[in-house]
Parts: sequence; structure tokens; C-alpha cells
Amino acid sequence: MRKFFNSFLRDDSGAVTVDWVVLTAAVVALAVALVLALTNGSVGVSAGVEEFMTNWSF
Repeated sequence: MRKFFNSFLRDDSGAVTVDWVVLTAAVVALAVALVLALTNGSVGVSAGVEEFMTNWSF
């Protein structure tokens, strides 16, 4: 059992998987932040366009 435990502690084959999971999570978080920022900005722009078109007369 001790031999198995020592070999388990020395094995680093899953380290690459952890790196990819962390990098993927970071990319997803940045994408969500970007979508939220663009959504908030576009709502403001569309409200301004609506106000302009509502108050515009021929």
C-alpha cells in the first residue's frame, strides 16, 4: 500500500488536464464578461436611438 501511495504522489500525468481546465475556465469567464459588457452597452445605445426616433418630427 505504501508503494502505491508513493507512486500516486509522484505521478503528474493529470497536471496537464488541470492546466487545460483552468485555462478553459478563464476563457469562458472572459467571454461571459465581454458579452455582459456588450449587452449593457447595446441596451444604452438602443434606448438612445429609440428616444431620438420618438422625438423626431418631419
